[in-house]
Amino acid sequence: MSSRCHLVYALAPPGTSARAANDLLNEYVADRSRGLAVWHDHFVGEHGGAVVLDVRDNAEEERLDDPGRPLEGWELHRHPLTFSLTAVGFSAQTSFTLEGYRDVSLDELAADEPDDPR
Repeated sequence: MSSRCHLVYALAPPGTSARAANDLLNEYVADRSRGLAVWHDHFVGEHGGAVVLDVRDNAEEERLDDPGRPLEGWELHRHPLTFSLTAVGFSAQTSFTLEGYRDVSLDELAADEPDDPR
């Protein structure tokens, strides 16, 4: 098995509140036995979210198919990524996409972000 990032797309069962879905997905992300958590976010509307995990060995890959207690009963889809072989590759793919398809760098976008008023 070679290292590779996987995208996990997870939808909570009907009737799960947004708060509960967020907490359960965060618990899933925090479980280090599934690999290195590279990125995650939660969905607006339909409760659930997506996670990118850098999977480095067979044990971590096997854990991806086991939702465990936090996501038991959820609809899960796992997809190995083509170019994001590691967390560093995921970051490089983000930069490549921005620069190659939109002629903008992440640094330029960050410089243009308004200050957080909080």
